[in-house]
Amino acid sequence: MTRAVLSIGSNLGDRLGHLRLAVEGFAGSLVAVSPVYETAPWGVTDQDDFLNAVLIVSDEVDEWGWLRRGQALEEASGRVRERRWGPRTLDVDVVSVDGVTSAAPELLLPHPGAFERATVLVPWLDVEPGAVLPGHGRVADLVAGLDLSGVTRRDDLRLGDRSTRG
Repeated sequence: MTRAVLSIGSNLGDRLGHLRLAVEGFAGSLVAVSPVYETAPWGVTDQDDFLNAVLIVSDEVDEWGWLRRGQALEEASGRVRERRWGPRTLDVDVVSVDGVTSAAPELLLPHPGAFERATVLVPWLDVEPGAVLPGHGRVADLVAGLDLSGVTRRDDLRLGDRSTRG
């Protein structure tokens, strides 16, 4: 049994619908679903805002299984990879898998950019207030050091019955 933290995001088309597709795709493994946040784009800023959330999942799947499931959902949403950090229908990132580190180029764990991304840390903190990002420390401490001006919690948008309200 492995437990993982997954970050999901969308800024093309039916953004909420794409996030719901991810939630449905992980339905049998869901432990928690964060509230939805609207966030300014990161990396490439000349694109529409994202909707983001974090899923906590647990199942008889290894880190590669989580990656493959996420990629299959991205493909099902019609994702096209044209440029790094560019617009996307659905992005599913494996942020961390309990007890696992990976230096494989296809799956770096913990996710190398997570420690500086409010799009990941803020929703994660909502569903797991005591969370720790391996190698970086407590998520609450990391969030305290971030500029949160481009991050808005969207309580009007829900992803399903397992949403946890912080």
